[in-house]
Amino acid sequence: MTDKPRKERKALRRDMLIAASCGVLVASMVGASFAAIPLYNMFCRVTGFAGTTQVSRIAPTHELGRELTVRFDSNVMPGLPWKFEPEVNSIKLRIGEVVTVHYKVINEAARTITAQASYNVSPTTTGAYFDKINCFCFTKQTMKPGETREMTVVFYVDPKIITDRDLDSLTTLTLSYTFYRLPDEDRPVAETTSTNSSKL
Repeated sequence: MTDKPRKERKALRRDMLIAASCGVLVASMVGASFAAIPLYNMFCRVTGFAGTTQVSRIAPTHELGRELTVRFDSNVMPGLPWKFEPEVNSIKLRIGEVVTVHYKVINEAARTITAQASYNVSPTTTGAYFDKINCFCFTKQTMKPGETREMTVVFYVDPKIITDRDLDSLTTLTLSYTFYRLPDEDRPVAETTSTNSSKL
């Protein structure tokens, strides 16, 4: 008679321990998945993996005679009512030459929307040599209803690309942007109060 309650208590403790261990494991996996995103992005920025371009603060010191054609691609994710396109479809540039190009963006919605652009370059192996000095993709873009905006990107192809024997035959690369919508930010309490007061 006394063994049964003892066995039940042991079984209950074992089950609670297993449940707690599973909970810790799940929480750890969720935390690791969130941490993996910025770590992956950092890895891509440093190595150029998956066509991720580099960020530079200074221009190269020299240009080379070798030319490349850079094509510009623009995309908008479903659910974002923006028109987004480059002002030119492609350009020719010398390796090491700093170039400025423009994109035109129109918010075709009847409300203010915030979005941000992701980017990559193809062939993906050229990401390590494609350097941006300035780009609209670095920050969130908030546009009012019907607003039209010119957005700028300043970039160059690093002269170090000529040391990569796998890219000796490279003549063309494509810079691609995709705008995706960001969640609407909550308005400040003071703004909400002011708006409601004006309606009284």
